[in-house]
Amino acid sequence: MTGIKDAKCVLVVGATAGIGRALALAIHDLDNNPTVIVAGRRQDRLDELAKRRERIQTARVDINTTHDKLKQFVGGVLSEHPNLDAVILSSGIQHIFDFKKPETIDFNKIDDEFNTNYVAVLKLIVLFLPHFLKLSAEGRPSFIIPITSGLAIQPKADVPNYCATKAALHSLDLSLRAQLADTQVRVIEILPPLVESELHDHQGMTPRLSKVWMPLDEFTKQVMEGLVRGDPQVTAGFASKVLEKYEKDKRESVEEAFKNK
Repeated sequence: MTGIKDAKCVLVVGATAGIGRALALAIHDLDNNPTVIVAGRRQDRLDELAKRRERIQTARVDINTTHDKLKQFVGGVLSEHPNLDAVILSSGIQHIFDFKKPETIDFNKIDDEFNTNYVAVLKLIVLFLPHFLKLSAEGRPSFIIPITSGLAIQPKADVPNYCATKAALHSLDLSLRAQLADTQVRVIEILPPLVESELHDHQGMTPRLSKVWMPLDEFTKQVMEGLVRGDPQVTAGFASKVLEKYEKDKRESVEEAFKNK
């Protein structure tokens, strides 16, 4: 099966910390020696990553921006890296909302969360697709790899909007994979459980969550095994259990229904 081991040039959006950063380093170290482009808001962290590996290059972007700026970003990446054949979409933010105190809910945070976790990711996929479909017509595989969450399937009630954004992206992945099934564009969804990261630092929850989350190194190892195999859905820990419990055969049924429409 075609997997990330077959990619020549991989863009990781949201590579300044956590899962994105770990995957960028792990993919760089694969035997196929891919070029890895790390993208994110914090240039100092991108530069630090580039110093750690010889084939890492940087591209600064804040995906919570306008359509035109996203289009400029994609155009710039493809101009500098016409061999790009994989995109990992790892950017994400998470906020706590208490619906018993509706006066405390910040609509700007809701907008930022939904745009960063879903709308901008959808736009980036659409903007990269013409390039990937061109590769497909040439017989070359490519990879769209969004990172959702086990919370897309079983929500955590204190982060309701985050769960909704990941559920939207999870649903999009199922449809996208079905529509692209007869092309060489591979859609691989990563569904993490609670993983060691900076995602919760601003919530003050890190000390408590650090007692129960999956260590980042362990998660990265399991995910890389799935990416190398080319599994359509790559999970670990809690996310594996909820995917099996609530969505067994769902991906196949979506693909079959689209095929027979």
